[in-house]
Amino acid sequence: MKLYRFLTGPDDASFCHKVTAALNKGWHLFGSPTYSYDVETKTMKCGQAVVKDVDGVEYDPGMKLGDY
Repeated sequence: MKLYRFLTGPDDASFCHKVTAALNKGWHLFGSPTYSYDVETKTMKCGQAVVKDVDGVEYDPGMKLGDY
């Protein structure tokens, strides 16, 4: 099964740690990162898609993707 996640967060070290943790769990970057301004909070936000292949498991919409 191929899994897809879109990680988001504030433009600070916590976002980099979130992406780094995913990479260290076997996820791979997919596409370019995004960067946008949140007018309500007046902060910059980051986003990065990641994908992962998992053998021997069937997809279920109720699964928590971060557990893989």
